[in-house]
Amino acid sequence: MAETTATVGSTVGLHARPAALLAEAAADSDFEITIALEGEPAEDALDAASVLSLMGLGAEYGQTVVLRAEGDGAAEALAELKQLIETDHDAEG
Repeated sequence: MAETTATVGSTVGLHARPAALLAEAAADSDFEITIALEGEPAEDALDAASVLSLMGLGAEYGQTVVLRAEGDGAAEALAELKQLIETDHDAEG
């Protein structure tokens, strides 16, 4: 199982646009990717491909989340999602 942590970079947290971008990227991957707030049990992790799950997670700016996926190439997929989470999408154009 691959696992990585990421710090939420968007000033609004994982809401609206950042959640939609992350869910789309997770859905486009070949993996079932889960996300949880750091410190929460793995069994409480949510589907990262679901906008509603991401918004329900309540991850705010500066909080750390944990991404997990299983399979060959999962670490690379998680690295791409980490970059999305750590970008402030509200600061872009």
